[in-house]
Amino acid sequence: MTVTEMQSRIIEEIQEWKKKRNAILLAHNYQLPEIQDIADVLGDSLALARAAVNTTKDVIVFCGVHFMAETAAMLNPEKTVLLPDLEAGCSLADSITADQLREWKAEHPGAVVVAYVNTTAEVKAESDYCCTSSNAVDIVRSIPEDKEILFLPDMFLGSFVKKETGRENMHIWMGECHVHAGIAPHQVEEVLTEHPEAELLVHPECGCSTSSMYLMSEGVLPKDKTHILSTGNMLKHSKDSQADEFIVATEVGIIHQMEKQNPTKRFVAANPEAICPFMKMITLEKVLAALKENKHVITVPADTAKRAKLSIERMVSIG
Repeated sequence: MTVTEMQSRIIEEIQEWKKKRNAILLAHNYQLPEIQDIADVLGDSLALARAAVNTTKDVIVFCGVHFMAETAAMLNPEKTVLLPDLEAGCSLADSITADQLREWKAEHPGAVVVAYVNTTAEVKAESDYCCTSSNAVDIVRSIPEDKEILFLPDMFLGSFVKKETGRENMHIWMGECHVHAGIAPHQVEEVLTEHPEAELLVHPECGCSTSSMYLMSEGVLPKDKTHILSTGNMLKHSKDSQADEFIVATEVGIIHQMEKQNPTKRFVAANPEAICPFMKMITLEKVLAALKENKHVITVPADTAKRAKLSIERMVSIG
């Protein structure tokens, strides 16, 4: 039996077990191509959180990383949320703990805490707002201008939001996603030299995002061809744009969907090695095992979930 035949058989079994369990399969844009292709909903963190809220299914199989499944579990305490691989974590979420956040809050009494969705449930429970890269700017703008803001944990997204909103009373935690931080400005400049007509799509978590904003203001990067976007908006822009070629500065998994949606366009990774090992842990075999064996049920302590839920609901409702 060939690999393709084996995959086809596993996919058939997955579909059968989805019906048996009354399950929905949610997958992030960075997942393996074969996982993206069988997803009922494919999207960024915000789209998947909204899909989790709106589903009528009994079981949610989350093909993403741990904090995403936690978020779905907190939004759907009456449903079963499964994460096919418990080792699928996040280096950005690990960059701040609840204890560290409590200490930071003590240094800035009265400040409003805005936590990126890439955080643990315990950190969300200590936060006022949760956000994604899609709506971080909108959420910060919704907060009264005289309110001090603590933004965490991604320093590159925080810098982007601070520049976009002009909020001088915004403090930024110095955390980073090791994959996005590894996309360096010099790599982007080299690829741009090789593809001068291409549009540049940059995720705000990237190590090159701050420099891209600076280079745009200096006229080094063309403003009409440089776009700092969430993964969901990258997909939308590449579909709507008249351009034929794009340089993509984010985790390379998104290029699979871009190519599917735009077969006549060309997509070039700013850094071909920008691969998140955690996002690639979930396989077809693990999805099938999750459905058949109820692996692995994600739960959050009731007190933590109750305290975190308001910040998550604000994220889902804004932007």
